[in-house]
Amino acid sequence: MKRKIVISVLLHQVQVGIVEDNRLVEYYLERDCKERIGTNIYKGRVENVLPGMGAAFVDIGMAKNAFLFLADAGKDIKTGDSIMVQVSKEAVGTKGPRVTTKISLPGRYLVLMPFQDNTGVSRQIQDEEERARLKEIAEDIRPEATGVIVRTVAEGHSREELEGDLDDLMAEWSRIQRKFKSKSPSPLLYQDYDLVHRILRDVYVAENTTIVVDSLEMKDRIEEELGGLGVTEQVKIDLYQGKVSLFTYLGLDKDLERAGSNRVWLDCGGYLVFNQTEALLSIDVNTGKYVGSKNLPDTVLKTNLEAAAEIARQLRLRNTGGIVIIDFIDMTAPAHQEAVLEELAASLKADKTRTNLLGFTRLGLVELTRKKTERLLSHVLEVDCPHCKGRGRVLSDETLSFQIAREIRSLAAEDVDSIEVRCHPAVAGFVIGPGGSNLRALEECTGKAISVKGDVSLVRQDYHVRTLSND
Repeated sequence: MKRKIVISVLLHQVQVGIVEDNRLVEYYLERDCKERIGTNIYKGRVENVLPGMGAAFVDIGMAKNAFLFLADAGKDIKTGDSIMVQVSKEAVGTKGPRVTTKISLPGRYLVLMPFQDNTGVSRQIQDEEERARLKEIAEDIRPEATGVIVRTVAEGHSREELEGDLDDLMAEWSRIQRKFKSKSPSPLLYQDYDLVHRILRDVYVAENTTIVVDSLEMKDRIEEELGGLGVTEQVKIDLYQGKVSLFTYLGLDKDLERAGSNRVWLDCGGYLVFNQTEALLSIDVNTGKYVGSKNLPDTVLKTNLEAAAEIARQLRLRNTGGIVIIDFIDMTAPAHQEAVLEELAASLKADKTRTNLLGFTRLGLVELTRKKTERLLSHVLEVDCPHCKGRGRVLSDETLSFQIAREIRSLAAEDVDSIEVRCHPAVAGFVIGPGGSNLRALEECTGKAISVKGDVSLVRQDYHVRTLSND
C-alpha cells in the first residue's frame, strides 16, 4: 500500500492529509496549537465530588471544570485535593473536557504509562515473531512499576533505539513531576508538540511513504525534525509549487467534500446515506444507479461489499466515535452476509483507532463501536447553520409568507396608516400571490395599505415588517 503524508500551510493554518492508495483516509487541521488541549497534563484542583454520578469536577484553569470519572482516579479523592490529570477528550459544545489520572506520554517508538505496570504492543503490528521480539525488549527495558506500549512505527527497530526513546520519555516524566511539586502558578504541566511534529512522530514510516509539502520552509523543517526523531533512512519529500492549492491539485478537496456530505456515492453507482446523532451514527446502503449484470443477489452483494470498504474509510476520515449502525441491503444467503462482514473487518484493520465489530443484529443491522478520540471532522470544519440552527431544514417560502401575513394582521389592529414588508423576492411572490390576489385580500381584510418589496440581499428566512404613518 502506497501512502502519502500531505502537509499544506497557509495563514498560520496547517492541514495534513493521510492518503492511502490515492484516497484521503485521515485529515487533521490545526489553526493554533495553543488552543489544542488534548493530551495536555495539568495540576488540577478537585472542586466537587459527586458519588451518585461516580464523578468529580476538576479545575484545570479552563472556563469550564473538567469531568473526571472516579473509576479513572485510581484512588479516593476529596474536594480541595491537588491531582495530576491528563485531558482524554476535549470540550465539545456545552460539555467541558474529560480528564483521567492514567497519564500516558507518547514517544517515537514507545508510549510511557507511569502509573501502570504492564507491556503492550500495537495491534497494527501483525507479524507474531516481531510482536514477541518487541514485547521482550519492552519488558526488559521498562522500569519497575511502569507501563509501556510499543508503537506501530517501532516495527523492525533495534533495542538501542527503543531504549533511547524510553530515556527521553523518563526525562520528560521527571520534569513533569518536579513541576507538579513546585508552586508554579500555571496549572499546565505538559503540552504535546504541534501537529506537524506529532504526525511525523506518530505516523511516518519510511517504507512506501512519500511526504508532499507546498513550501520550501516546511520541507527543510521536516528533514530536520525527522533527523531529530532518529530517522536515518532516505526520506522522500516532494515539493509542490503549482498555482492551485496542494489539496485541490491532489483531488483531496473532493474527498473532504464527500466526507462532509450526508450522501456518498460508490463507484458502482450505489450510495450511502449518513445520519449523525449525538448518540450514534446510522448508515443506510442503497443500490442507487447500479443495476448489476447477473441477478439480484449478485447485485446486492457487490454493492454491499463496496459499501463495506467505503464505510471503513468514511469512519476513519470523519473520525466517527461511539455506536455505528449499518443497514446493508438485505441479503438472504448467510454466505453473502459473512463475506460482507469479512470485507468490513478487513477494511477496519487499517484504522489505528480501536473498533469493535459486533456483527448482524436480530433486525439484520450491523453494529460496531469506534473509540471516540479527536473531534468529528464536521465539528472541525463546520459550524451550525445560523439560519436552520443546526436542524438541517428551514421553513418553506409558502410557510414564511403565511407567517408574514399573520404578522401583518396583528400590526393592522394598531393605529397605523400602512404596513411595509421587506423580504426575499421568492417569499415576496407568495405574499403578493398570482396577479396580486393575496395582497389585495390582505388589504381588504385589514383595511390598510400594504407594500411588499423584494430584497435579494436578504436570506430566505429573514424578513422585516414595519408600520408607517402619514406623519
